[in-house]
Amino acid sequence: MFDTLSGKFSDIFDKLRKRGALSEADVTEALREIRLALLDADVALPVVKDFVARVRERAVGAEVLRSVTPGQMVVKIVNDALIEALGGQPVPLNLIAVPPVPILMVGLQGSGKTTSSAKIALRLKSRERKKVLLASLDTQRPAAQLQLEQLAQKAGVTSLPIISGQTPLQIAHRAMDIARRESYDVVILDTAGRLSIDLALMEEVKSIRAAVTPVETLLVVDAMTGQDAVATATAFNEAVSITGIVLTRLDGDSRGGAALSMRSVTGAPIKLTGSGEKLDALDEFNPERIAGRILGMGDIVGLVEKAAANIDQEEAEKLAKKMAKGKFDLEDYAAQLKQISKLGSLSGIMGLLPGLGKFKSQIENANLDQTIFKRHVAIINSMTPAERRAPDILKASRKKRIAAGSGSSVADVNKLLKQFDDMATMMKRMNKAGGMQAVMSQMQAAMGQAKPGGRRPF
Repeated sequence: MFDTLSGKFSDIFDKLRKRGALSEADVTEALREIRLALLDADVALPVVKDFVARVRERAVGAEVLRSVTPGQMVVKIVNDALIEALGGQPVPLNLIAVPPVPILMVGLQGSGKTTSSAKIALRLKSRERKKVLLASLDTQRPAAQLQLEQLAQKAGVTSLPIISGQTPLQIAHRAMDIARRESYDVVILDTAGRLSIDLALMEEVKSIRAAVTPVETLLVVDAMTGQDAVATATAFNEAVSITGIVLTRLDGDSRGGAALSMRSVTGAPIKLTGSGEKLDALDEFNPERIAGRILGMGDIVGLVEKAAANIDQEEAEKLAKKMAKGKFDLEDYAAQLKQISKLGSLSGIMGLLPGLGKFKSQIENANLDQTIFKRHVAIINSMTPAERRAPDILKASRKKRIAAGSGSSVADVNKLLKQFDDMATMMKRMNKAGGMQAVMSQMQAAMGQAKPGGRRPF
C-alpha cells in the first residue's frame, strides 16, 4: 500500500545523505518534495500542511544543520512526525466493561465490514480466549445474515440465529438478551451499509447505538478509496462518535493517504488493519512499524510475529537439529519450503526487512515465479520415501517418472536436485566451521554491537 510513498521518501533522503552538510535551503527543498509526495499519496491537504510545518520547525534548527549527520537527523525527525500523524502508540480494542461487551461495526457497503466482524471474532476467540457472539443487523442486503453465519462457522464462533422479518433494532436487542443469558463475553453487531452515506443509514445506526450503548464503535473503511475514506470517516464520526477505525485492503495498491489522514481528521485511532480475505489476516495497527515501512526501515518485529504465528516451532526446532548434525534430506527440504511459503510472497517479506523495501518493486517487475515452492513440494511428493532420503539413487528413468507424476519436466527435477545439493554443501561447510553454534555466536556478537553505545539507525 505504501510502496509509492516509500519509494519517493527513499529518493528524497538519499539526496540529503549524499550532501553531507545541509543548509536551510536544502531542508526547504526536501520539505517541498515531501509535501508533493504526500499530496500525490492522497493525504488530506490540512494534514500535509500540519505535517510539513512540524518537520520544518524541528529540521531547520542549529542542532540539525550543524550535526555530524544532518541527513540522518532529518530522517529521524520525519520518522517521529509520521508516528505522531499515525497516532503515536497502538490502541487496542477496549474490552474493559461488564460482559457482554457490545462492539458496533459501521461503514459503507463493500468496505469489508462483515468479513472484518468475523476476523475480530476469531482474533478475540483465539488470542483473548473470549466467548463471542456474532449478530448481523443487515436486513438491507440479500443474504447478508447468511454470509455472517457462514463466516462465524469458519471462525468457530456462534452467530445469532436468523429470524426473518425482524428490524435491525429488534435483532440488536435479541442479541444482547441472548448474550446475557448465555454468558457471552463479547457481542459483535454488524450493521447494514449503503453505497453512499444517507440519512436513513445514519438514523438506523444512531438508534442501534442508543439502544446497546457499545463500548466500541468501529468504522470499517476501505483503504483503496483514498480521500473518500476520509470523508466517510468524518461523516460517521459526526453522527455516532466512532471510537476506532478498521482499515481494510492494506495489501492493495492504494497510495496510503487514507491511513495518514484518518487520525488527524477524525481524532479516532486506527486500531486494526485487514490484508486479504483469510480470517486470520487481521493485524493490530502499530504507528511506529508503519512509519518504519514507509521510510524503508522495514518492520523486523512484524516479520518475527508473522513467523511466530505461521511457522510450526516444534517442526522448526526438529529441522534445526538435523541440519546441525549434517543430516538433511529432501523430506526436510519440502518441510522447509512449506514453512517459508506460509510467510507470504518474497516481495512482501522483503518489504519488512530494513533497507530492502526499495528493491520490492524490482523483484515484482522481475516476474519471479511465485509458484516455485509449490512446484518443488509437488516434485518431492512424487518421489518414494527411499528417493527422498537418498536422492543419489535418482537416475534418468526415476526422474521421468517423478516429472510425470508431478506435472513438471525432467529439467525441473534436475533444478530442484541442484538446489538441494547446494544447500547440503552449505550445511557441510557450516559444520566444518563450527556448526550452527558458531553461527549463533556470530549473531549474538553482532547483536551486542547494536546495543546502546553502538551505532543507531539515525
